[in-house]
Amino acid sequence: MKSPLLSLPGAVPAEGVDEGVAAHYGDLFREQRALADGTGFVDLSHRGVVTVSGDDRLSWLHLLLTQHVSELPAGEATEALILSAHGHIEHALYLVDDGTTVWAHVEPGTQDALIAYLESMKFFYRVEVADRTADIAVVHLPAGSIADVPDGAVVRETAYGRDLFLPRAELEPFAASHGPAAGLLAYEALRVEQHRPRLGFETDHRTIPHELGWIGTAVHLQKGCYRGQETVARVQNLGKPPRRLVFLHLDGSEVHLPAAGTEIRIADEGPEGRKVGFVTTSVRHHELGPVALALVKRNVPADARLLAGETAAAQEVVVEP
Repeated sequence: MKSPLLSLPGAVPAEGVDEGVAAHYGDLFREQRALADGTGFVDLSHRGVVTVSGDDRLSWLHLLLTQHVSELPAGEATEALILSAHGHIEHALYLVDDGTTVWAHVEPGTQDALIAYLESMKFFYRVEVADRTADIAVVHLPAGSIADVPDGAVVRETAYGRDLFLPRAELEPFAASHGPAAGLLAYEALRVEQHRPRLGFETDHRTIPHELGWIGTAVHLQKGCYRGQETVARVQNLGKPPRRLVFLHLDGSEVHLPAAGTEIRIADEGPEGRKVGFVTTSVRHHELGPVALALVKRNVPADARLLAGETAAAQEVVVEP
C-alpha cells in the first residue's frame, strides 16, 4: 500500500519491508525531537490491519494467543504473539477491542499468513476474521500528544503513544491538521531507545519470547493452553533462553552504522574472535547518537566490550543473562 502522504514536501520513501511510507521528510533529528516532545504523527499505513468480530471473538482469541484476552476491557490496549508448536515467534499483534470488534495491526505483509492461520482455527466459534488493510490505515500519535482524534477512529493507547485505526480516505485531511509529519526512521529511533522488539527485525526463525523481553508484555504466564506454551513454561521454570536482547551504544566516530545482521564479537578477542551475536536494528538517535539493538548469546558477560563488525560497542542489559 503506497501512502498518499509520500507526496508531502521532503518525503523520502522507506525501503524493504517498510516500503510504502516515508522514511523521513528531510530532517531526521528534527522529526525525532518532535515525537519525543509529543508533537506530530507517524504514518504507519503500510502495516497490516486485521479485525475479529463476533460474540466469541475474545474467548476464541484467548485460545490462540500468548496474551490473556478473554476478559479484555473495551478500549484497553495489549499486544500478543502467535507461536509455533516449538515456541518460536510467528506473529506479533497489537490489539484493542472496541466493544464489538478486536482491531489489530501487524507487520507489513504478514496479514495474509495470519488470517490463513486464524481461519483454519475457527471451527464452530462465532467469529468473523477480516483483512482491513485496504481501507484502514494506522497512524501513530506520540506519547504526550494532545492532538484531537478524528470521530470514528479506533484508538489503541499505550505508554508510547496512541495508534489510530483511521479510514484511508482520511489520511490526507488528518495530515493537514495534525502535522508535522515524522518519518519511520524517527519512529524506529525511539523504538530502539525504548528497547522494544519488532517482529522480523529482532526475531529470526528460532526466536522465543524470553529472548526479547516479551514475557509479561505480550506473554501471560498464568493463562490456559495455547500453541507453544510448553516451551514458554519450560524455559520460564527450568532454564534460561539461549540468547538475550541487548542495547548497544556504538562508536560515534564511525561514518556508517552496522547493518542488521552484522556479526558481534567480544572486543578483547579482536575482529577475528568468535561470533557471539548479531545486530538486529541500528539507528541514529537525536540525543544518544548511534545506537542499536542486538541479540547475543546468554553467556556473554554483561560488562564485556563488544565489536559490531568493526564498530566498538558498549552493551546495556535489556534481558538479564
